[in-house]
Amino acid sequence: MAAGDDRQHGGNTGYDDQADAYYTWDSTVSNYANIKVGDPVALWDKSRLLGISVIEEITETVKDKLLFRCPVPSCGRASINERRTKQPRYRCQKCGAEFNDPSTEIATVTEYRSRHDAAWSSLDDLLNGDQLRSVCESPKSQLSMRALDWEAFRAAITARGADKALLRIEGRAPDFAHPRGDLPGVEFPSGHLQAVVRVRRGQRKFRDRLLARYGPQCAFTGAAPERVLDAGHLYSYARLGQHHEHGGLLLRRDTHRLFDDGSLAVDPATQTIDVADSLESYPQYARLHGEKLQVEIHNAQAAWLDKHWREHRHAQESEAPGAGPSLVVGS
Repeated sequence: MAAGDDRQHGGNTGYDDQADAYYTWDSTVSNYANIKVGDPVALWDKSRLLGISVIEEITETVKDKLLFRCPVPSCGRASINERRTKQPRYRCQKCGAEFNDPSTEIATVTEYRSRHDAAWSSLDDLLNGDQLRSVCESPKSQLSMRALDWEAFRAAITARGADKALLRIEGRAPDFAHPRGDLPGVEFPSGHLQAVVRVRRGQRKFRDRLLARYGPQCAFTGAAPERVLDAGHLYSYARLGQHHEHGGLLLRRDTHRLFDDGSLAVDPATQTIDVADSLESYPQYARLHGEKLQVEIHNAQAAWLDKHWREHRHAQESEAPGAGPSLVVGS
């Protein structure tokens, strides 16, 4: 379940999900250890099916997490609901207590993020929430991750004409469609990365607004499937920690990474794409040099792009041999 901001559970601050690309959970969630690479998955938002895919990768990090609990000493459960209209704000599902201020706890958890964008097939509204629940192994389950009765799910999807999407998914799920048996394994270095990370809340809404404004268009390369488009911030989100109204553009995943590191930039004087020398040997990027952006931008976006230019291009010009002193004027 990728509920986004439409969530009632008040025991934590939520998770960073992008339904067509990745899903995040941690070791406080039921079934947290049962999700494996190669599993076919269906994502929904409490009211409708969003799409299906196959898990290609799962990464793990260890982090500190803020948890909220019932303040009643004899209870202390995390199963509390946050209410939108009623007061007090919270209600405990276990003991029924109502309160505005839950007790808090910092816990060390393992956070998991699965990527599934490579095989993503959007199936918006093909099944509603009740239909999707009915093909779960436990239809009355309230868990955010629950097992599907795959044959029943498959029949429901096929009956609605989406059998090609199923074939695509099953072809990319080797353990599901083609059991491994005794095939020899390959060993790679393994282990876990320990880190404290911040959840990027609101990213899905930020992306939805960009899609509504521009459609499936990479600002640098033009039309592209939705599943390969990122909501790229034109500034360091890690530093500012908030989404600005005109602070982003839709970028294909490769151009997003190249923009972030300054290999691609936008000349503020001409609003044309500037390609760094390091990319000249790659025709698919070299051809972008001097091209206009594929979308119309707001003045605020132009200001962010100007700042990005000065951070990446102006610094390079200033460091060039023989470059004289320069003046940077704030936007």
